[in-house]
Amino acid sequence: MKELGLICRVRMKKHRSYKGEVGKIASNLLNRNFEAEKPNQKWVTDVTELNLFGQKLYLSPIPDLCSRDIVSYSFCISIRAGLPAQEIPKNARRKGIRQSMSRKGNCLDNAVIENFFGLLKSKLLYLQDFVSMEHFKRELVDYLDYYNNCRSKAKLKGLPPAIYRQQALLTA
Repeated sequence: MKELGLICRVRMKKHRSYKGEVGKIASNLLNRNFEAEKPNQKWVTDVTELNLFGQKLYLSPIPDLCSRDIVSYSFCISIRAGLPAQEIPKNARRKGIRQSMSRKGNCLDNAVIENFFGLLKSKLLYLQDFVSMEHFKRELVDYLDYYNNCRSKAKLKGLPPAIYRQQALLTA
């Protein structure tokens, strides 16, 4: 590899034990079934912490499990400020949305969003140099646009997630 000038980029791995509340918040309706036949049947979300320039940025995307496109996202500099994804349970019942949770801190039960975070960090965060947090935020928005609208996936018949979602909505 060295002779060919190839470099292996490995994701940085960090492990921190989850220290949140233990208790049952909602039933495990999803039960690791990460497939959806049509859009808006199943969404997942979580929050990841991104550290740059001695500052933290919290990102909370919401992908649809049908097309894996990011239907919504938000980021903020303080987790206490709240993210829209944290508001979902408060408004869910009125809109017919059912929350699903398994056990605390189990990444396998949230594999889709954890995989997205891994891709985001390995394709954006670890490969680029940023001059400021504002620069990173602009690049993050650009990456999310690329992820939805330009990046083709074999699983989606070679289409970008947003195009696949549009087609699926037309046939649903």
